[in-house]
Amino acid sequence: MRDQGFDVELVEMVTSGDRGATVADKAGLKGLFVSEIVRALQDGEVDLAVHSAKDLPSEDPEGIVVAAVPLREKPWDVLITRDGVLPQGAVVGTVSLRRRGQLLRMRPDVTVVDLRGNVDTRLSKVADGTVDATLLAAAGLSRLGIEPEHAEAMDMDEMVPAPGQACLAIQTRVGEEQPVSLLDHAASHTAFHAERRVMDLLGGGCALPLGAYATVDADGELQLRAAVFEPDGSTLVRADASSDDPEEAAQLAYEQLIEGGAGDILAKVTG
Repeated sequence: MRDQGFDVELVEMVTSGDRGATVADKAGLKGLFVSEIVRALQDGEVDLAVHSAKDLPSEDPEGIVVAAVPLREKPWDVLITRDGVLPQGAVVGTVSLRRRGQLLRMRPDVTVVDLRGNVDTRLSKVADGTVDATLLAAAGLSRLGIEPEHAEAMDMDEMVPAPGQACLAIQTRVGEEQPVSLLDHAASHTAFHAERRVMDLLGGGCALPLGAYATVDADGELQLRAAVFEPDGSTLVRADASSDDPEEAAQLAYEQLIEGGAGDILAKVTG
């Protein structure tokens, strides 16, 4: 990074989650990691923070801004099996309501069970037969340099990614964005903004059974797909919106989702 005019010191942070603290749900644990890193940024202990964008809450904390979103990685999910097939009645491990609902719509014959832990832990549970398969983000595997032998990319029409999936979000304090903005990829940032805004309008965080994925074409037109699912796969509400303004696209998608009954689904999940 010095070749680009940066002089950066990397600081290893140990959060409560690293020290073994537990939280009742997955979103709470992710929130614990994120909030402690953000607190260090607010307190001046660090000058920037890098997050997996899909782990961020829908709004920035006071005094903090996402200064850059680099070029997005592979946005899709992958199905990882032990031997390349997902047999009838297979057991699939994931804690994601979004993945659970979409998988059960495609394969109502499978059983979905909670599977927690880091990527290596989840892959080991497939290998040892604890589960027959699991679902992971392609970008996470790529960044870790892991290439499972039997990994099938999921069709984006069947498995809509989480808002911000495959994006990195680089946070700074307000007023200190300029140096980091050199790392920004405008189309990826705009897409992330639209996806995150849908999540915000729906009033929730990364644990919602919500998929949202946006792309920006060469003319600056944004195409946004969003979907809300019953965790048991019984109901799907989908929205498709386009605009050259990410806020407008998000608003249009939100209105379509609410009109289709997404509010009732989310009320049951969050209530």
